[in-house]
Amino acid sequence: MTETYVTAREKKGRKDLTHPEAPEPLAVPVVDNHCHLEIDDGEDPLTLDEQLNRAEAAGVSGVIQASGDIASSQWAVAAAERDARVLAAVAIHPNDAPVYAADGRLDEAIGVIDDLASHPRVRAIGETGLDYFRTAEDGRPAQMASFEAHIALAKKHGIAMQIHDRDAHRDVLDTLARVGAPEKTVFHCFSGDEHMAREAAEHGYWLSFAGNVTFKNAQNLRDALAVTPRERILVETDAPFLTPVPYRGRPNAPYLVPLTMRFLAAELDADLDELCAQVAANTREVYGEF
Repeated sequence: MTETYVTAREKKGRKDLTHPEAPEPLAVPVVDNHCHLEIDDGEDPLTLDEQLNRAEAAGVSGVIQASGDIASSQWAVAAAERDARVLAAVAIHPNDAPVYAADGRLDEAIGVIDDLASHPRVRAIGETGLDYFRTAEDGRPAQMASFEAHIALAKKHGIAMQIHDRDAHRDVLDTLARVGAPEKTVFHCFSGDEHMAREAAEHGYWLSFAGNVTFKNAQNLRDALAVTPRERILVETDAPFLTPVPYRGRPNAPYLVPLTMRFLAAELDADLDELCAQVAANTREVYGEF
């Protein structure tokens, strides 16, 4: 997986690296829309089988394994071939695009993603997009070129696209409008506000909410959730990152999705089972059957 992710994780200076206890299982299963199970985390990292078994026991029937470089994309495809509870998303992460470009390998890398995207277990291009937080301005042309190429791949293969958007809301939305968004476009770990949520929903995009919606300082995400049509809501972990309250800072994993789902239901004053059924249906609409 990308060095960017690992470095950011290590700099957190976390004290408790044990996996949280399993929450009460969901009665109506949902899917973790976005995770990175190839990244080992915690004092006792979980194997893929352990991750999926814990998730299934918690009412999380499957995962979309997202990618950020060639190696993690290949890992995602192999995991999806191995276990029916995994579907793959493949891509070059926006923070990695300038690295590939600097070595003159961006076009080659995108070609590899194109080949992988033809696999029947690959149901999304992702994560791709723009990140103005970690990438300096001189790397943004490569990010944009990569983003546009990934949009084209999603359209070519007729699959969904998972967007990574950090501090680049307007440019992401404008790019989608300018070149034309794929039919199924998902804002992974949605990070905008209610105004962006309304605009995204008007265009038919899906908004995926992660554990950070539970954070005290994330009122913008709760405001966005409140105005998002329920048929446009997805749920994810972004594991091993963004562990929901009350376990923030500890290793995240798909089996913790019920914490976020219960939080979403409480915020929306919705029946948990009904919201789970809606989110599960939304996920099938975007990615198809497992």
